[in-house]
Amino acid sequence: MKSRPLTAFLPEAIMASKPVIVLKFGGTSMADAARVGQVADIVLRKRSAGHRVVVVVSARARQTDSFIDEAHSFTPNPPPREMDMLLSSGERISAALLAIALNAKGCPANALSGSQAGIITDDNHTNARIIEIRPIRVHQALDEDFVPVVGGFQGVSFKREITTLGRGGSDVTAVALASALEAESCEIYSDVNGVFTADPRIVEKAARLEEISYQEMQEMGEAGARVLHPGSVEFAKIKKTVIHAKSTMDPDGAGTFIRDLEGRIKPRVVAIAHEEKIILLQAEAESGKGMQSLSMLADFFEHEGLKTKQISFHPGPHNALCGSLVIPEKENYRIDSVLDHLSRFAEPRTQIVRSLSAVSLIGSGITDRYGFLLDSLSLLRDLKIEIAGLHTSSFRITFLLDRSRMREAVQAFHKHFIETIPENIQARD
Repeated sequence: MKSRPLTAFLPEAIMASKPVIVLKFGGTSMADAARVGQVADIVLRKRSAGHRVVVVVSARARQTDSFIDEAHSFTPNPPPREMDMLLSSGERISAALLAIALNAKGCPANALSGSQAGIITDDNHTNARIIEIRPIRVHQALDEDFVPVVGGFQGVSFKREITTLGRGGSDVTAVALASALEAESCEIYSDVNGVFTADPRIVEKAARLEEISYQEMQEMGEAGARVLHPGSVEFAKIKKTVIHAKSTMDPDGAGTFIRDLEGRIKPRVVAIAHEEKIILLQAEAESGKGMQSLSMLADFFEHEGLKTKQISFHPGPHNALCGSLVIPEKENYRIDSVLDHLSRFAEPRTQIVRSLSAVSLIGSGITDRYGFLLDSLSLLRDLKIEIAGLHTSSFRITFLLDRSRMREAVQAFHKHFIETIPENIQARD
């Protein structure tokens, strides 16, 4: 029989009075035994500070990519269900190793899979969405003063099938659990100390942001920034859960707070985001068959489980229906076989362009001032960078351009909008 810690016999009211905090650690934080030990020390410090701690972990660095490569060694089109069974194992390995490390340091801990933690999803394999959380075993572990260590990125459908939440889905697990547990905060640990105004590997003068709004952070994620999964912000907004992005290597660093700033910030460019590998699909339907062709294309994407971003259709010459779709290559691990099938299915009226990147201006009310768009177009024109597409939202202006010019565009935008304009927030009248 497993012995219970002495704290398990404290009155429940005393245990319940301790605030809950959710800590999420990414793949680089779990890369080897030394890093796992470092993570365990951070967890112990949070407990010593008087918190009840829930931990969510990602698979070890490069492990998911290794699984994908091995699956593709057998077939370019592995079944999505089996991919979920394969890929979800990485997070369970991380959870078990951290639980072992914590127990070795005298901290009672239990590893839980996503399904054991009560993460209920729809049945969309490889890109599922959380639809309900039943954290019964998480509450039980906390009540007994154990640290529940949850494998992120995964859940279980109502059909009792293991599902995964898409690349970066451990962020979604962490924030969803924090919201369901009404946690004091959710700390997301990675190898960078917070959210930066651009990728520091591309922009030398990229600066750490002290805070950023939910909407801006969500758009940064959608635009390719890998600091935080955009789907996680949806859960944070529901109960105004504060997210704190921090570095495992510098756990006492200031990091960046992601919180509700609605109505408190002026139109601004707060960051430049990029996505290196995107695919532009341009399609033209036969005259008079636009709706039929569009329905067939949507059915094809649904069947293949293809994740797309911007989708737009408009009337073309001779009554034809023309459209374009942006497909993130990184988030579709069956993309080569899907595009091969599509090119045969839709020839000759479909063009696939695979040499593009997306570069985005991110900021609250960014489309309320034409100056942001005019300045960015002027910069690209001066650099002789052609654009293959332009998309906007309330918080983003995205340019599609040749991949070989991506770094140049990111650096030029950052220098003009972030480094030159005072406080990064002033719009031109």
